[in-house]
Amino acid sequence: MMDSTRTFLRHLGLPGADPASLPDSPLRFPDGCHYRIEIPSTEGPRALRAVIETGKEYGVPIHRVSQGSGIMLMTDAEIREMLRIGRDHGMEVSLFVGPRAQWDTGGQVKSPAGSGIACNQRGTEQLVYAIEDIRRGCELGVRGVLIADPGLLWVTHRMKQEGELPANLVIKTSVQLPTANPASARVWQELGAGTLNLAVDLTLAQIAGIRQATTLPLDIYVESPDGFGGFVRHFEVPELVRTAAPVYVKLGLRNSPDIYPCGTHLEATAIALSRERVRRARIALDLLARYFPEATMSEVGAPDLAIPEL
Repeated sequence: MMDSTRTFLRHLGLPGADPASLPDSPLRFPDGCHYRIEIPSTEGPRALRAVIETGKEYGVPIHRVSQGSGIMLMTDAEIREMLRIGRDHGMEVSLFVGPRAQWDTGGQVKSPAGSGIACNQRGTEQLVYAIEDIRRGCELGVRGVLIADPGLLWVTHRMKQEGELPANLVIKTSVQLPTANPASARVWQELGAGTLNLAVDLTLAQIAGIRQATTLPLDIYVESPDGFGGFVRHFEVPELVRTAAPVYVKLGLRNSPDIYPCGTHLEATAIALSRERVRRARIALDLLARYFPEATMSEVGAPDLAIPEL
């Protein structure tokens, strides 16, 4: 059915249908490995230290941490401390671009149908603020940024190409700019993304279809925060890694408070949540060891990681 449309999608280099079976992904990270571990919502240097301590306690190698409150809500000293910790532990540190509609003066984002604009940049001035946020981060040594606006994604990529930003800056799309189908994966890749956050509720077959459309690493929540549905998919981790490699296995946390934007007033909560995310990562690793022991995990400090430069 719908053969002409499916044929045209294949003409574009996209799958004509989600695969009926779940094929092995032929792709790997540059080091030849299947997967890495990402701990999201690591809000500041103290939370990052807690992540590292808990990783040692549970034997969890951590390749990347990401932060959601934004570069703009951290002091220079806090950013430098996070970057020093990341560099010393061979870890990618990916910081969100701060300005966004969600916290701006506009009202659409607060309307029943307006949440889709939450992390977009409203108008030229907010676009300028976002670019300045990235410039400041890069000057301090950031080499990984999280972006949720397609226009900002394109501008940031162009700035890299023209020498306005470091050529080795890794642009990570946010879960709030979700990759939900093969065509969107291709678009974000062509706009300059270096790693793609998937929508959190995709089936294994839908994820396998996206893998056929892009060579980029896929960042996949196997446990998502309540605000994104609160899905707990730990038993699917082995199949996710097999069919979608290369994969960043991301551990969000169900049944936890929304702490954005974070600061010292929420620091104890942020640290507790960070520790639990690492414990959840241990559960995911144990499932991989039991059900897909052939899967290989990158060493910490892999050369293509956006490790800070100070």
